[in-house]
Amino acid sequence: MADYKLRRSLLYVPGNMPSMLQNVPLFQCDAVQIDLEDAVPLAEKDAARILVRRFLDTYKERNKEVLVRINGLDTKWALDDLKAVLPGLPDGIRLPKADSPDVVERLDTLLTEYEEELGLEVGFFKILPSIETAMGVINAVFTARASTRLIGLAFGAEDYTATMEINRTKTGEELFNARMNVLWAAKAAGIQALDSIFADVNDMDALRTETELIKKLGFTGKSLVNPRQIDVVHEVFAPKQAEVDYALQVMDAIKRAREMGTGVISLKGKMIDRPVVVRAARVLSTARAHGMVDVVINEEDINGAE
Repeated sequence: MADYKLRRSLLYVPGNMPSMLQNVPLFQCDAVQIDLEDAVPLAEKDAARILVRRFLDTYKERNKEVLVRINGLDTKWALDDLKAVLPGLPDGIRLPKADSPDVVERLDTLLTEYEEELGLEVGFFKILPSIETAMGVINAVFTARASTRLIGLAFGAEDYTATMEINRTKTGEELFNARMNVLWAAKAAGIQALDSIFADVNDMDALRTETELIKKLGFTGKSLVNPRQIDVVHEVFAPKQAEVDYALQVMDAIKRAREMGTGVISLKGKMIDRPVVVRAARVLSTARAHGMVDVVINEEDINGAE
């Protein structure tokens, strides 16, 4: 719990746009995803790799997580992408079209080879697989356990709806089953679940509505296509003060219960037991990452002393 890492906002930055890359340190997102895949035309793939590598080499003191979305491992560009960007030491790779655990396992092997070549500790580079096809959704539970490098599973709604031959709507009913499969797979594996982009950068109300929905479902972050979307997403994912206050009361109540030799206690007429404590601990860990509280939650706080 003490090491909880915020990934509320993962901003896509096209790898072929110097003006966007130079502003990365200024963006107030939790992570950037420098894109060498869909955002880069075929004729600019080589030039984009060089540009991204130069950016990584100069962006040494980083104030956010940096991922690079490479081209799919089944394309002719992927290996060149890795060769170009990994010496620049991004935090990880966003892997598109992660349709099966085999794709993740192959990337894991390639990253290990580069780490050994670069003199890095094995496991230095992280992986964020994108679940963006019907097959990817079906295999998500296996993909989520394919490597210890995984920091989460990311849902890609635009590609998913294309493979399903359906339209994406702002209300999102067509995404519910896929979102839940990705969510269940991530939670079962103990990694984060990260939602898809919201493409309409002018409709902040609809962005807020969608973000509130995916937060209720259990997602912990969202990919973004425009810096203007960051504030709305952060506001939604920040715990409300009332939630933080209640979580503090829960932790105090369960501490008193354990001092009395029991694992349950009543707080304002409601039973407080381990599931309630786990939720409270999560709220406080998130609040601490937001700078709202100083309290550090550990396993003993949640489970009690042995």
